[in-house]
Amino acid sequence: MEEDDDDDEVDLFGSDDDEEEDEAAAKVREQRLKEYAEKKSKKPGPIAKSSVLLDCKPWDDETDMAEMEKEIRKIEMDGLNWGAAKLVPLAFGIKKLSILCVVEDEKVSIDDLIEKIQENEDFVQSVDIAAFNKI
Repeated sequence: MEEDDDDDEVDLFGSDDDEEEDEAAAKVREQRLKEYAEKKSKKPGPIAKSSVLLDCKPWDDETDMAEMEKEIRKIEMDGLNWGAAKLVPLAFGIKKLSILCVVEDEKVSIDDLIEKIQENEDFVQSVDIAAFNKI
């Protein structure tokens, strides 16, 4: 019977070593998964942008619209790009300036942008959002 006990101790497949290797492999796998998750979380996603068409209305028909457009385009913010502009008839010979801009949503607040435009009190009476589209 002693011989049978000796046979029980001998493991021909080396399962004791496999358990240690499995634990080590599991630890390595967990570490790599953790590193991958950290790396993936640091990557920025797509930048959310919006295309905004603003209607800038002057005080009267004597307002210099070219100068008004220059003053508006002087406004610079990180994430703000000015686009095309055109004059659109409003009423009684008064024209409004329709100007397009593209903004990065996280960096530029449309409300702040409108306030900055309205600070040009010599030219701008009011600013309305004519169109707002997510890109």
